[in-house]
Amino acid sequence: MSTSSQTPDAPEQKRSLKDKLLHEAREWAVTLAIFIPAFYIFSFLIYEQRVIPSESMVPNLQVGDRVAVNKFAYGYSRYSLPWGAWRLLPEGDGRVFGGKPERGDVAVFMHPHTDRVMIKRIIGLPGDQVQMIDEQLYLNGKPIERDFVRRIRYVPHTQSYAETAREYRETINGQSWLTHQWQQGDNQMRSLDTTPVFEVPEGHYLFIGDNRDNSEDGRSTTGHCPPNEQGVIDRAGCEPPRGISPEEASVGFVPAENLIGRADTVLFSTYSCAKAQAEPCMKKRLWRGL
Repeated sequence: MSTSSQTPDAPEQKRSLKDKLLHEAREWAVTLAIFIPAFYIFSFLIYEQRVIPSESMVPNLQVGDRVAVNKFAYGYSRYSLPWGAWRLLPEGDGRVFGGKPERGDVAVFMHPHTDRVMIKRIIGLPGDQVQMIDEQLYLNGKPIERDFVRRIRYVPHTQSYAETAREYRETINGQSWLTHQWQQGDNQMRSLDTTPVFEVPEGHYLFIGDNRDNSEDGRSTTGHCPPNEQGVIDRAGCEPPRGISPEEASVGFVPAENLIGRADTVLFSTYSCAKAQAEPCMKKRLWRGL
């Protein structure tokens, strides 16, 4: 008694495999067609993630921190587009659905003179007068509340030896944050310990980093217009001084249009440092509000 094989022939097997691969490819295409626009819309309208590249906001932000940036806090402008897509839009002022930034916000913004994205703390609102006198921050002619916390030694990201910093708690209108002043800052940064008076123009903001001796920010005059007859810097929109390239210029006054969002949360940190002289590195953080 003979039996016949029930297995499909080779062409049918190949066709079945081909159909399966095509089906999986279509499934992936549909998934990507949904995911990519959804991710782009989420990054544009709601939140995006930024990585901290420098120590200008130590001790509150460290190199390697992944920060969630609230995109709808200040509304939207051309700079709200993620991945550099703002370059495709024509220049223009203004924001839509604009919320008002508050003094003390840690904000992400576009450098007015270059394409660099930066993160600093908003100190000066439109109409405010801001000045540094002997390391003390003055707001509208009055020194802000500042309390000494401690001396701390740690190894900066760019060094293999420890620095000593004086840690202070600054408070403005009930909101407080920590700042660092190095025990021995370099001469260039020491020049920012005493500054001219900056009067913030309408539609602009003045940003300062929390790590005062390691932050190139609105205290530096290289990104500002020349002072008026009274010595007050109160205008925006000037080119950097002769001999200063846009890359070397400070941020100056930042237009409202250049705001990207408010940094709300440190999601996690990949920060690491080389220990020196048995000094500790700063602690890593996970899901910590700013």
